[in-house]
Amino acid sequence: MKPPELQDIERLRKRFGLTQEELARKAGISQSLIARIESGKVDPCYSRVARIFEALDEMKSRGIRARELMTGRVVRIQAGDSMEKATRVMKRYDVSQLPVLKGKKQVGSISERVILDEIAKGTDVHTLSEKKVSEFMEDAFPVVSPNAPLTSLSALLENHPAVLIVDRGDIRGIISRADLLKVIR
Repeated sequence: MKPPELQDIERLRKRFGLTQEELARKAGISQSLIARIESGKVDPCYSRVARIFEALDEMKSRGIRARELMTGRVVRIQAGDSMEKATRVMKRYDVSQLPVLKGKKQVGSISERVILDEIAKGTDVHTLSEKKVSEFMEDAFPVVSPNAPLTSLSALLENHPAVLIVDRGDIRGIISRADLLKVIR
């Protein structure tokens, strides 16, 4: 097995969602040393490198967390927007569902399945495009913290098309069923 290399530190740190300061605290060294190692400006002694990789290994053993899988840019729609706008946004960003907000609060969700079901029922496309998203929205996506484990995410995604990642009341990301495939590397 190939030993880890110094250039792996930054990649692994970011993969686990750690700041340089957090990694330094876990490894018992200074943040400035982490910064100098990542920039290639210092060749640290073995004992410090070992402490860094021990801290990173501890993070690895904790398992995959929501922050590692989430898509940070959350495409969303307002409840008062038209269905035409919702379909345009879905096409533009190549997504199949959107969280529906009222201001900054999630109040529901809308999916291409709902739109296609309405078309299949014979709803006039022109009439449908003018209606408000709020008239067709489904339940809101479940909400988890960035630290939610993979097991919780997969359980939620069995019954919901997506999960929102919220930290201190702000939407930070979204995970869809397709995002779970990222765990297979």
